[in-house]
Amino acid sequence: MGPGRSWLRIIALSGAVAAGSATANFSAAAQGAEDGAWITTWAATPAPRWSDDLPAPFGVPEVLENQTVRQVARISVGGNSVRVVLSNAFGTKPLTIAAGSVGIAGKDGSVDQAKPLTWGGKSSVVVPAGAPILSDPVELSAKALSEISVSIFLPKKTALSSVHWDGVQTAYISGPGDFTSDATFKADSTLKSRMFLSDILVDAAPDSQAIVFFGDSITDGNCSTPDANNRWPDHIATRLQEANRNVAVVNEAFSGNRVLTDGMGVNALARFDSDVLSHPHVSTVVLMMGINDIGWPGENAITPEDKIPTAEDIITGYKQLIDRANAHGVRIVAATLTPFADTFKGLPTEGYYTPEKEKIRVAVNEWIRTGGGFDGVIDFDKVMEDPARPGYIRDDYDCGDNLHPNDAGYKAMAEAVDLELLLGSAD
Repeated sequence: MGPGRSWLRIIALSGAVAAGSATANFSAAAQGAEDGAWITTWAATPAPRWSDDLPAPFGVPEVLENQTVRQVARISVGGNSVRVVLSNAFGTKPLTIAAGSVGIAGKDGSVDQAKPLTWGGKSSVVVPAGAPILSDPVELSAKALSEISVSIFLPKKTALSSVHWDGVQTAYISGPGDFTSDATFKADSTLKSRMFLSDILVDAAPDSQAIVFFGDSITDGNCSTPDANNRWPDHIATRLQEANRNVAVVNEAFSGNRVLTDGMGVNALARFDSDVLSHPHVSTVVLMMGINDIGWPGENAITPEDKIPTAEDIITGYKQLIDRANAHGVRIVAATLTPFADTFKGLPTEGYYTPEKEKIRVAVNEWIRTGGGFDGVIDFDKVMEDPARPGYIRDDYDCGDNLHPNDAGYKAMAEAVDLELLLGSAD
């Protein structure tokens, strides 16, 4: 099991408190939730910095010192109390948080109702290398689909080692000083990655359930409009709320992710327990991954030294995930791999696509549809394919690289999903 969130299951079972047991400091509202009645309403998978030999620049500062970071996340289900998880999963040194706050996000980094975060009743915390840290509950009325602001102050020289690279959301970094409690925020710089922030939990309604979306850049929302929440799981969260289904949407995708091999993050087989099965009240995982296993290796591709896997290799990986999900009583639904003909054409990495690789994608999709291993199938290949050009993404859904959808494409994907399939009532 890779570094991550396996400890989160303790929340579902016992309502344990991280970083100490100062339950006397909890608010009446936080104590009012039943023991263990917490659910992940938002997530962003942490991953290590990657090396310079990958073509995409990491684009995140190596260190911060005496600065405040403010980040915004749109939650899926609401609650009356909030807890925040910060991750030092890939740090090699302790992470010092001198202050933190959580509140309702406003425009341009502003925040309403900013309330201090505590850990074991204390206003600061040191997170060991390789560990996450869970805040005490904070009384905060957070509506479904609202945006939450989380601020942390980093007093010491801090390596940005646990980062969700493709955040598609503006993060604000201050000049020198602690501005965690400020209603407005003067940013010295901004970026579109997540730093240390990995989960937001709310007190769960009775009989709550969560659906975890487990994928790569297409589930992570690459190429969608920043700050607009146009990832296809975002649209699923909206549809669930419109259908009066109080079901949490937990996006554990990571751009560049592969089933079998590390790259821009930890491979799926290594992180499945920590990033999927650990979440409280998980009923279903939706898997959409494998195109990078096919596209990354080979001549003029992203990792030319890697061996191109066979369809059987990827399917074997799927079978492992199926067995592990089912062993924990979790349903697993798969989405077919979307068209990728001529991906990155004209770029140094145009070897991501070849006709031989297309045959692998077709074989993998055929097994997803007919192999009988999954509890349900979402056929995104058919949704996204150009009817006049088999193997190509539709022009009106293409963000321009022949691989990633644009906003319209992501919305079309979400609208094509049968919600009852996700909820287990259409099996």
